[in-house]
Amino acid sequence: MEPNTLPGRPHETARKDREFDLVLYGASGFVGTLTAAYLAEHAPPSLRWALAGRGEEKLERTRAALGLESVPVLTADAEDPAALRALAARTRVVATTVGPYLRYGDALVGACAGAGTDYADLAGEPEFIDRSYLRHEARARATGARLVHGCGFDSVPADLGAHFTVGRLPEGVPLRVDGFLSVDAAPSGGTVDSTLTALGRPLALARAARERAAVEAPPEPGRRVTAPPGPPRYVGELDAWALPLPVLDPLLVARSARALPRYGPDFRYRHHVTARRLPTALAGLAGAAALLAAAQVPPLRHALSARLAPGTGPSEERRARSSFSLRFIGEGGGRRVYTEVRGGDPGYDETARILGESALCLALDDLPALSGQLTPAVAMGETLTERLRRSGLVIREAARREG
Repeated sequence: MEPNTLPGRPHETARKDREFDLVLYGASGFVGTLTAAYLAEHAPPSLRWALAGRGEEKLERTRAALGLESVPVLTADAEDPAALRALAARTRVVATTVGPYLRYGDALVGACAGAGTDYADLAGEPEFIDRSYLRHEARARATGARLVHGCGFDSVPADLGAHFTVGRLPEGVPLRVDGFLSVDAAPSGGTVDSTLTALGRPLALARAARERAAVEAPPEPGRRVTAPPGPPRYVGELDAWALPLPVLDPLLVARSARALPRYGPDFRYRHHVTARRLPTALAGLAGAAALLAAAQVPPLRHALSARLAPGTGPSEERRARSSFSLRFIGEGGGRRVYTEVRGGDPGYDETARILGESALCLALDDLPALSGQLTPAVAMGETLTERLRRSGLVIREAARREG
Protein backbone atom coordinates (compact mmCIF):
# COMPACT_ATOMS: atom_id res chain seq x y z
CA MET A 1 0.00 0.00 0.00
CA GLU A 2 1.33 3.47 -0.86
CA PRO A 3 2.16 5.88 1.97
CA ASN A 4 -0.78 7.75 3.51
CA THR A 5 -3.52 5.72 1.80
CA LEU A 6 -6.55 3.87 3.06
CA PRO A 7 -8.99 1.59 1.25
CA GLY A 8 -11.67 4.27 1.54
CA ARG A 9 -12.34 7.05 4.06
CA PRO A 10 -14.11 6.02 7.26
CA HIS A 11 -17.13 7.96 8.54
CA GLU A 12 -17.72 9.66 5.15
CA THR A 13 -21.51 9.43 5.43
CA ALA A 14 -21.58 11.01 8.89
CA ARG A 15 -19.28 13.80 7.72
CA LYS A 16 -21.74 14.84 5.00
CA ASP A 17 -24.41 15.52 7.63
CA ARG A 18 -22.36 18.18 9.43
CA GLU A 19 -23.58 21.74 9.85
CA PHE A 20 -20.93 23.29 7.60
CA ASP A 21 -19.01 22.29 4.51
CA LEU A 22 -16.18 24.71 5.28
CA VAL A 23 -15.00 26.90 8.14
CA LEU A 24 -12.37 29.59 7.50
CA TYR A 25 -10.36 30.03 10.70
CA GLY A 26 -8.46 33.30 11.17
CA ALA A 27 -10.94 35.07 8.90
CA SER A 28 -10.41 38.52 10.44
CA GLY A 29 -6.63 38.64 9.82
CA PHE A 30 -5.13 40.21 6.71
CA VAL A 31 -4.82 37.05 4.60
CA GLY A 32 -7.91 35.61 6.26
CA THR A 33 -9.99 38.58 5.13
CA LEU A 34 -8.62 38.26 1.58
CA THR A 35 -9.49 34.56 1.61
CA ALA A 36 -12.99 35.29 2.91
CA ALA A 37 -13.44 37.85 0.12
CA TYR A 38 -12.26 35.27 -2.41
CA LEU A 39 -14.71 32.68 -1.14
CA ALA A 40 -17.52 35.25 -1.10
CA GLU A 41 -16.94 35.82 -4.82
CA HIS A 42 -16.15 32.28 -5.99
CA ALA A 43 -17.90 29.79 -3.70
CA PRO A 44 -21.14 28.30 -5.05
CA PRO A 45 -24.32 29.67 -3.41
CA SER A 46 -25.03 26.24 -1.94
CA LEU A 47 -21.81 26.19 0.10
CA ARG A 48 -22.49 26.08 3.83
CA TRP A 49 -19.60 27.99 5.37
CA ALA A 50 -18.64 30.11 8.35
CA LEU A 51 -16.04 32.65 9.46
CA ALA A 52 -14.13 31.72 12.60
CA GLY A 53 -11.42 33.09 14.86
CA ARG A 54 -10.64 34.28 18.35
CA GLY A 55 -12.53 37.58 18.55
CA GLU A 56 -16.21 37.87 17.73
CA GLU A 57 -16.09 41.66 17.30
CA LYS A 58 -13.37 41.54 14.66
CA LEU A 59 -15.14 38.72 12.86
CA GLU A 60 -18.38 40.69 12.84
CA ARG A 61 -16.56 43.69 11.32
CA THR A 62 -15.03 41.46 8.64
CA ARG A 63 -18.42 39.94 7.84
CA ALA A 64 -20.05 43.35 7.56
CA ALA A 65 -17.24 44.78 5.41
CA LEU A 66 -17.59 41.89 2.97
CA GLY A 67 -21.39 41.93 2.92
CA LEU A 68 -21.61 38.38 4.28
CA GLU A 69 -24.45 38.88 6.75
CA SER A 70 -25.82 35.39 6.03
CA VAL A 71 -22.51 33.68 6.84
CA PRO A 72 -22.29 32.59 10.51
CA VAL A 73 -19.48 33.65 12.83
CA LEU A 74 -17.85 31.12 15.18
CA THR A 75 -15.36 31.85 17.96
CA ALA A 76 -12.58 29.61 19.25
CA ASP A 77 -9.17 30.52 20.63
CA ALA A 78 -6.16 28.85 18.98
CA GLU A 79 -4.94 27.84 22.44
CA ASP A 80 -8.26 26.32 23.60
CA PRO A 81 -8.23 22.66 22.49
CA ALA A 82 -11.80 22.00 23.67
CA ALA A 83 -13.19 24.92 21.66
CA LEU A 84 -11.23 23.80 18.60
CA ARG A 85 -12.52 20.24 18.91
CA ALA A 86 -16.08 21.57 19.03
CA LEU A 87 -15.38 23.72 15.98
CA ALA A 88 -13.86 20.85 13.97
CA ALA A 89 -16.80 18.56 14.77
CA ARG A 90 -19.25 21.00 13.11
CA THR A 91 -17.63 21.09 9.65
CA ARG A 92 -16.26 18.89 6.90
CA VAL A 93 -13.25 21.16 6.18
CA VAL A 94 -11.26 23.72 8.17
CA ALA A 95 -8.94 26.14 6.34
CA THR A 96 -6.73 28.20 8.64
CA THR A 97 -4.55 31.28 8.18
CA VAL A 98 -3.46 31.52 11.83
CA GLY A 99 0.34 31.34 12.19
CA PRO A 100 3.13 31.00 12.97
CA TYR A 101 1.87 27.46 13.03
CA LEU A 102 4.61 26.27 15.36
CA ARG A 103 3.10 28.63 17.92
CA TYR A 104 -0.62 28.40 17.16
CA GLY A 105 -1.29 25.47 14.86
CA ASP A 106 -0.96 22.15 16.66
CA ALA A 107 -4.22 22.10 18.62
CA LEU A 108 -6.31 22.76 15.51
CA VAL A 109 -4.56 20.01 13.55
CA GLY A 110 -5.21 17.64 16.43
CA ALA A 111 -8.86 18.67 16.59
CA CYS A 112 -9.35 17.99 12.88
CA ALA A 113 -7.48 14.69 13.02
CA GLY A 114 -9.68 13.57 15.91
CA ALA A 115 -12.94 14.63 14.26
CA GLY A 116 -12.18 13.23 10.80
CA THR A 117 -12.27 16.79 9.43
CA ASP A 118 -10.19 17.79 6.41
CA TYR A 119 -7.65 20.49 7.19
CA ALA A 120 -5.74 22.99 5.01
CA ASP A 121 -3.26 25.66 6.09
CA LEU A 122 -0.60 28.08 4.82
CA ALA A 123 2.27 26.58 6.81
CA GLY A 124 5.73 27.03 5.35
CA GLU A 125 7.38 25.67 8.51
CA PRO A 126 9.03 22.25 8.04
CA GLU A 127 9.37 21.61 11.78
CA PHE A 128 5.66 22.21 12.35
CA ILE A 129 4.72 19.88 9.50
CA ASP A 130 7.04 17.14 10.76
CA ARG A 131 5.67 17.52 14.31
CA SER A 132 2.14 17.41 12.92
CA TYR A 133 2.97 14.15 11.15
CA LEU A 134 4.43 12.61 14.30
CA ARG A 135 1.54 13.67 16.55
CA HIS A 136 -1.52 13.40 14.32
CA GLU A 137 -0.89 11.21 11.25
CA ALA A 138 -2.05 7.94 12.81
CA ARG A 139 -5.23 9.49 14.21
CA ALA A 140 -6.05 11.19 10.90
CA ARG A 141 -5.69 7.88 9.06
CA ALA A 142 -8.06 6.22 11.50
CA THR A 143 -10.75 8.92 11.21
CA GLY A 144 -10.32 9.61 7.48
CA ALA A 145 -9.09 13.21 7.86
CA ARG A 146 -6.92 14.75 5.17
CA LEU A 147 -4.25 17.00 6.72
CA VAL A 148 -2.92 19.17 3.90
CA HIS A 149 -0.23 21.69 4.81
CA GLY A 150 1.29 24.34 2.54
CA CYS A 151 -1.90 25.34 0.67
CA GLY A 152 -0.70 28.82 -0.28
CA PHE A 153 2.23 30.28 -2.16
CA ASP A 154 4.09 27.97 0.20
CA SER A 155 3.99 25.46 -1.50
CA VAL A 156 1.27 24.82 -4.09
CA PRO A 157 3.01 26.45 -7.11
CA ALA A 158 6.07 24.23 -6.59
CA ASP A 159 4.16 21.07 -5.72
CA LEU A 160 1.53 21.29 -8.45
CA GLY A 161 4.01 22.79 -10.92
CA ALA A 162 6.37 19.83 -10.51
CA HIS A 163 3.37 17.47 -10.74
CA PHE A 164 2.24 19.20 -13.95
CA THR A 165 5.78 18.97 -15.37
CA VAL A 166 6.13 15.27 -14.54
CA GLY A 167 2.85 14.62 -16.35
CA ARG A 168 4.46 15.88 -19.57
CA LEU A 169 7.46 13.57 -19.31
CA PRO A 170 7.72 9.87 -20.20
CA GLU A 171 6.61 7.27 -17.65
CA GLY A 172 8.80 4.65 -16.02
CA VAL A 173 12.14 6.45 -16.50
CA PRO A 174 14.42 8.56 -14.24
CA LEU A 175 13.21 12.18 -14.13
CA ARG A 176 14.95 15.44 -13.25
CA VAL A 177 12.98 18.62 -12.53
CA ASP A 178 14.38 22.03 -11.57
CA GLY A 179 12.21 24.93 -10.39
CA PHE A 180 13.31 28.56 -10.79
CA LEU A 181 11.43 31.26 -8.85
CA SER A 182 11.38 34.99 -9.57
CA VAL A 183 9.32 37.35 -7.40
CA ASP A 184 8.46 41.04 -7.47
CA ALA A 185 6.40 41.60 -4.31
CA ALA A 186 6.37 42.97 -0.79
CA PRO A 187 7.10 40.29 1.83
CA SER A 188 4.26 38.81 3.85
CA GLY A 189 4.27 39.61 7.58
CA GLY A 190 3.14 36.10 8.42
CA THR A 191 5.78 34.57 6.16
CA VAL A 192 8.52 36.70 7.72
CA ASP A 193 7.45 35.72 11.23
CA SER A 194 7.21 32.03 10.32
CA THR A 195 10.59 32.11 8.56
CA LEU A 196 12.32 33.78 11.50
CA THR A 197 10.70 31.34 13.92
CA ALA A 198 11.90 28.37 11.86
CA LEU A 199 15.42 29.76 11.31
CA GLY A 200 15.75 30.41 15.04
CA ARG A 201 15.20 26.69 15.82
CA PRO A 202 17.81 24.81 13.73
CA LEU A 203 18.36 22.01 16.26
CA ALA A 204 14.64 21.47 16.82
CA LEU A 205 14.10 21.52 13.04
CA ALA A 206 16.75 18.84 12.49
CA ARG A 207 15.47 16.73 15.39
CA ALA A 208 11.89 16.75 14.07
CA ALA A 209 13.12 15.74 10.60
CA ARG A 210 15.13 12.84 12.05
CA GLU A 211 12.22 11.63 14.16
CA ARG A 212 9.91 11.70 11.16
CA ALA A 213 12.40 9.89 8.94
CA ALA A 214 12.68 7.13 11.55
CA VAL A 215 8.98 6.26 11.35
CA GLU A 216 7.87 7.35 7.87
CA ALA A 217 7.45 4.73 5.17
CA PRO A 218 10.23 4.94 2.54
CA PRO A 219 9.55 4.93 -1.20
CA GLU A 220 8.56 1.60 -2.70
CA PRO A 221 11.47 -0.81 -3.26
CA GLY A 222 13.39 0.08 -6.38
CA ARG A 223 12.41 3.75 -6.26
CA ARG A 224 14.60 6.69 -5.24
CA VAL A 225 13.58 10.31 -4.55
CA THR A 226 15.98 13.16 -3.74
CA ALA A 227 15.71 16.94 -3.37
CA PRO A 228 19.29 18.22 -2.98
CA PRO A 229 20.20 21.91 -3.05
CA GLY A 230 21.69 22.80 -6.40
CA PRO A 231 24.88 24.85 -6.66
CA PRO A 232 24.67 28.55 -7.57
CA ARG A 233 24.96 28.71 -11.35
CA TYR A 234 24.08 30.61 -14.50
CA VAL A 235 21.16 29.09 -16.45
CA GLY A 236 21.43 30.12 -20.07
CA GLU A 237 17.92 28.94 -20.95
CA LEU A 238 16.53 31.51 -18.50
CA ASP A 239 19.27 34.13 -18.90
CA ALA A 240 19.49 34.25 -15.10
CA TRP A 241 21.58 33.23 -12.13
CA ALA A 242 20.04 30.49 -10.00
CA LEU A 243 20.62 30.17 -6.26
CA PRO A 244 19.48 27.26 -4.08
CA LEU A 245 16.33 28.11 -2.10
CA PRO A 246 16.13 25.95 1.05
CA VAL A 247 12.43 26.42 1.85
CA LEU A 248 9.55 24.00 2.35
CA ASP A 249 8.78 23.62 -1.36
CA PRO A 250 11.37 20.97 -2.33
CA LEU A 251 10.48 18.89 0.74
CA LEU A 252 6.82 18.77 -0.29
CA VAL A 253 7.70 17.99 -3.91
CA ALA A 254 9.84 15.09 -2.71
CA ARG A 255 7.00 13.79 -0.50
CA SER A 256 4.63 13.90 -3.46
CA ALA A 257 7.17 11.97 -5.52
CA ARG A 258 7.54 9.29 -2.83
CA ALA A 259 3.78 8.76 -2.71
CA LEU A 260 3.05 8.84 -6.45
CA PRO A 261 4.64 6.22 -8.77
CA ARG A 262 4.13 8.54 -11.77
CA TYR A 263 7.31 10.39 -10.71
CA GLY A 264 9.31 7.39 -11.90
CA PRO A 265 11.92 5.05 -10.44
CA ASP A 266 14.48 7.79 -9.78
CA PHE A 267 13.25 11.35 -9.26
CA ARG A 268 15.30 14.42 -8.38
CA TYR A 269 13.98 17.93 -7.70
CA ARG A 270 15.95 21.13 -7.06
CA HIS A 271 14.45 24.50 -6.11
CA HIS A 272 16.04 27.89 -6.88
CA VAL A 273 15.50 31.62 -6.78
CA THR A 274 16.73 33.56 -9.80
CA ALA A 275 18.40 36.90 -10.39
CA ARG A 276 19.28 38.49 -13.73
CA ARG A 277 22.61 39.91 -12.61
CA LEU A 278 25.45 38.28 -10.68
CA PRO A 279 25.82 41.16 -8.17
CA THR A 280 22.14 40.83 -7.32
CA ALA A 281 22.57 37.09 -6.81
CA LEU A 282 25.59 37.61 -4.54
CA ALA A 283 23.69 40.24 -2.55
CA GLY A 284 20.86 37.77 -2.12
CA LEU A 285 23.24 35.15 -0.72
CA ALA A 286 24.71 37.70 1.69
CA GLY A 287 21.23 38.79 2.81
CA ALA A 288 20.15 35.20 3.42
CA ALA A 289 23.27 34.55 5.50
CA ALA A 290 22.62 37.72 7.53
CA LEU A 291 18.99 36.73 8.13
CA LEU A 292 20.06 33.28 9.30
CA ALA A 293 22.57 34.81 11.71
CA ALA A 294 20.06 37.36 13.05
CA ALA A 295 17.45 34.64 13.62
CA GLN A 296 19.77 32.98 16.15
CA VAL A 297 19.70 36.09 18.40
CA PRO A 298 16.24 36.47 20.04
CA PRO A 299 16.27 40.29 20.36
CA LEU A 300 17.24 40.68 16.69
CA ARG A 301 14.71 38.08 15.64
CA HIS A 302 11.90 39.85 17.52
CA ALA A 303 12.94 43.24 16.15
CA LEU A 304 12.89 41.97 12.57
CA SER A 305 9.51 40.32 13.06
CA ALA A 306 8.06 43.49 14.60
CA ARG A 307 8.95 45.52 11.49
CA LEU A 308 6.38 43.55 9.49
CA ALA A 309 3.96 42.07 11.95
CA PRO A 310 1.76 39.09 11.13
CA GLY A 311 -1.74 40.15 10.14
CA THR A 312 -0.50 43.20 8.26
CA GLY A 313 0.16 43.66 4.57
CA PRO A 314 0.71 46.03 1.67
CA SER A 315 -1.92 48.20 0.02
CA GLU A 316 -4.14 46.96 -2.77
CA GLU A 317 -2.21 49.19 -5.18
CA ARG A 318 1.13 47.63 -4.19
CA ARG A 319 -0.30 44.13 -4.48
CA ALA A 320 -1.63 44.94 -7.94
CA ARG A 321 1.95 45.67 -9.07
CA SER A 322 3.29 42.42 -7.62
CA SER A 323 3.88 39.14 -9.43
CA PHE A 324 5.73 35.85 -9.39
CA SER A 325 6.87 33.26 -11.91
CA LEU A 326 8.02 29.74 -11.11
CA ARG A 327 9.53 28.13 -14.19
CA PHE A 328 10.38 24.44 -14.46
CA ILE A 329 12.80 22.52 -16.64
CA GLY A 330 12.06 18.80 -16.65
CA GLU A 331 13.89 16.03 -18.43
CA GLY A 332 13.78 12.27 -18.71
CA GLY A 333 13.60 9.51 -21.29
CA GLY A 334 15.22 11.73 -23.91
CA ARG A 335 12.58 14.46 -23.54
CA ARG A 336 13.01 18.00 -22.16
CA VAL A 337 10.01 20.14 -21.23
CA TYR A 338 9.49 23.70 -20.02
CA THR A 339 6.54 24.69 -17.85
CA GLU A 340 5.52 27.65 -15.72
CA VAL A 341 3.26 28.68 -12.85
CA ARG A 342 2.67 32.43 -12.98
CA GLY A 343 0.48 34.77 -10.98
CA GLY A 344 0.05 38.08 -9.22
CA ASP A 345 0.95 39.05 -5.68
CA PRO A 346 2.21 35.78 -4.15
CA GLY A 347 2.08 36.34 -0.41
CA TYR A 348 -1.44 37.75 -0.26
CA ASP A 349 -3.71 37.72 -3.33
CA GLU A 350 -2.49 34.44 -4.84
CA THR A 351 -2.21 32.82 -1.42
CA ALA A 352 -5.85 33.72 -0.74
CA ARG A 353 -6.83 32.28 -4.12
CA ILE A 354 -4.87 29.08 -3.57
CA LEU A 355 -6.14 28.50 -0.03
CA GLY A 356 -9.70 29.29 -1.08
CA GLU A 357 -9.62 26.89 -4.03
CA SER A 358 -7.88 24.21 -1.93
CA ALA A 359 -10.62 24.43 0.70
CA LEU A 360 -13.36 24.29 -1.94
CA CYS A 361 -11.61 21.34 -3.60
CA LEU A 362 -11.51 19.40 -0.33
CA ALA A 363 -15.12 20.27 0.47
CA LEU A 364 -16.79 19.77 -2.90
CA ASP A 365 -14.74 17.70 -5.34
CA ASP A 366 -14.47 13.97 -5.94
CA LEU A 367 -10.95 13.22 -4.70
CA PRO A 368 -8.94 10.03 -4.12
CA ALA A 369 -9.92 8.12 -0.98
CA LEU A 370 -6.80 9.06 0.97
CA SER A 371 -6.26 10.15 4.53
CA GLY A 372 -3.48 11.17 6.88
CA GLN A 373 -0.97 13.94 6.23
CA LEU A 374 -0.92 14.56 2.46
CA THR A 375 0.73 17.03 0.11
CA PRO A 376 -1.49 19.17 -2.12
CA ALA A 377 -0.41 17.16 -5.18
CA VAL A 378 -1.25 13.83 -3.53
CA ALA A 379 -4.54 14.96 -1.96
CA MET A 380 -5.90 17.04 -4.85
CA GLY A 381 -3.51 16.79 -7.82
CA GLU A 382 -5.00 17.53 -11.22
CA THR A 383 -8.36 18.47 -9.71
CA LEU A 384 -6.83 21.42 -7.85
CA THR A 385 -4.62 22.26 -10.83
CA GLU A 386 -7.69 22.65 -13.03
CA ARG A 387 -9.52 24.66 -10.36
CA LEU A 388 -6.61 27.09 -10.13
CA ARG A 389 -6.29 27.39 -13.91
CA ARG A 390 -10.00 28.17 -14.24
CA SER A 391 -9.67 30.77 -11.50
CA GLY A 392 -6.92 32.65 -13.36
CA LEU A 393 -3.61 31.25 -12.08
CA VAL A 394 -1.38 30.42 -15.06
CA ILE A 395 -0.16 26.80 -15.12
CA ARG A 396 1.10 25.98 -18.58
CA GLU A 397 3.74 24.58 -20.87
CA ALA A 398 6.18 27.34 -21.72
CA ALA A 399 8.59 28.27 -24.46
CA ARG A 400 12.30 27.53 -23.99
CA ARG A 401 13.09 31.15 -23.11
CA GLU A 402 10.69 33.90 -22.12
CA GLY A 403 11.33 37.28 -20.61
